[in-house]
Amino acid sequence: MSTENLSHVEAIKKIKELSEKAGICMFCTDLETLPINSRPMGLQETDDSGNLWFISSDTSNKNFEIKEDKRVQLYFMNNSDSEYLSVYGEASIYKDKSTIEDKWSAMANAWFDGKDDPNVSIIRVEPKETYYWDTKAGKLVSLLSFVAAAVTGNKTDNSDGVEGIATI
Repeated sequence: MSTENLSHVEAIKKIKELSEKAGICMFCTDLETLPINSRPMGLQETDDSGNLWFISSDTSNKNFEIKEDKRVQLYFMNNSDSEYLSVYGEASIYKDKSTIEDKWSAMANAWFDGKDDPNVSIIRVEPKETYYWDTKAGKLVSLLSFVAAAVTGNKTDNSDGVEGIATI
């Protein structure tokens, strides 16, 4: 596996690509307490600055924990293509109508009584440190490489993968 550290525009592009392709992450809060509180969250979008946006209930434990400590850890997994993204960042909670209007999705109606529901809040996560694992050639090529190594008895060099830090 090769290392490829990205910065600025390339980093934002990689974060956006991997997070939006996965769509759901494990959203971890209260990072000082073990076990760490974690729950699945659907991503609304990753904006052009690399910020990740979520819709959440203002009465959820997650929101209470963010109000106490804004540090969060997000884990995105796209197992079908062997793509993974870890994002450590700072979360901010928005309750204003314009942000809710901008980030609202029809899917959120499953949890709220529309965008005017008083419990609707929007969470923005600003990445501080990110790390990714990706395959250059895709999962099928990687799998074939491992199968060939197993059949021939040779070791795979795992060179089609890439990992690195994405710094905004």
